[in-house]
Amino acid sequence: MKAKAMEYGEKIHIWGRIWGVLAMLMFILYPTAVSIYYSAWPDAGPLLKALLGVAPVFWTVGAIEAFTFAPMLGVGGSYLGFVTGNLTNLKVPCALNAMELAKVKPGTEESEVVSTIAIAVSSIVTTLVIFLGVILISRIQPILESELLAPAFDNILPSLFGALAVVFVSKNWKIAMAPLIFMLILFISIPSLANSVSIMVPVGVIVAISVSRILYKKGHL
Repeated sequence: MKAKAMEYGEKIHIWGRIWGVLAMLMFILYPTAVSIYYSAWPDAGPLLKALLGVAPVFWTVGAIEAFTFAPMLGVGGSYLGFVTGNLTNLKVPCALNAMELAKVKPGTEESEVVSTIAIAVSSIVTTLVIFLGVILISRIQPILESELLAPAFDNILPSLFGALAVVFVSKNWKIAMAPLIFMLILFISIPSLANSVSIMVPVGVIVAISVSRILYKKGHL
């Protein structure tokens, strides 16, 4: 059984690296192909200036997400999630919810399978929804832009994370309250951080882990 698990892990690492490299090449090749086709290349100065303002943030978030999400998602789920993207808003909640429903613990072989399947299914569903949206955009655009649905679209993320919060807060409120209170105080004190939510998610994870360790040592967990 352990030999099979090792063989599975090695294959996942091989294919994960291959698809990761291919994904990065595709990201680079598309703008390169457009520039070649239209004979329009960005000037080095403005390009580097724009990258200096954006790239360090994405590099930092990417590194933090890799250390934060990989233990939750497992090997297969991590590779698949990082290649398909949108981890914080979609893939991680889907994987965690699937593991919760399957009653498996993160870090086990069972959670590895459940996480990978959940992320794969969410990726397929997302692709199908986008495909249908592109085909039907001319017909559904008036409905989506109607004043009646405007409040609903303004609250999609709060409703998504609110529903997930009910499940995880009720599971262990002692751990959940620490990052919740920390983030409330932080965002009320510094409202401008609302534009840096992706960076603050890993910070909340670090706070939760630190408080959990303290509570565990004091025998409150």
